[in-house]
Amino acid sequence: MLWLGSVIPAPRGGHISLAGISDPSHKQCMHRHLRRLDRVWIDQPIYFITTCTAEHRPVLASAQTAAILVQEWQNARERHGWAIGRYVIMPDHVHFFCASELEAKPLPKFMQLWKQWTSKRIVREQRFALPVWQTEFFDHILRSSESYGQKWEYVRENPLRAGLVAKIDDWPFQGQVEDLRL
Repeated sequence: MLWLGSVIPAPRGGHISLAGISDPSHKQCMHRHLRRLDRVWIDQPIYFITTCTAEHRPVLASAQTAAILVQEWQNARERHGWAIGRYVIMPDHVHFFCASELEAKPLPKFMQLWKQWTSKRIVREQRFALPVWQTEFFDHILRSSESYGQKWEYVRENPLRAGLVAKIDDWPFQGQVEDLRL
């Protein structure tokens, strides 16, 4: 329940103070606006994930290491119940989109196991020292197909912005494992 004098979050940042609202129509308008916040849950969300290497070591952007990451993403549905969509592998971090099946492992558990699997293979096959990954990761739930497309275009431009390629399509460490749709 909101009380006069309450401060509530505004849609585009900042806050809205109800202290000066005495007109009941303003309160009704505010209530109608806030009703949409009741349904924030998305049944089958697509997550946007970013995770970095330990100490931001540039160990990922090689054909051999990229192949390890992609192979583990290809096995993610069977092993963990997670489907992997588009991805970009940068030298010291990765971005990828994923969606869970109904009986999937929780996202933090999936990420922990994925990092374990990839770390073991990277250390064994590429002879890199542990740890390969930072413990944490960033996740964001996409809310519309438009945000998926916008987020993908932004991520896809990372190698260009970093000065690693002259054209986006020249970056060899990007692709798609499965077609994810909201």
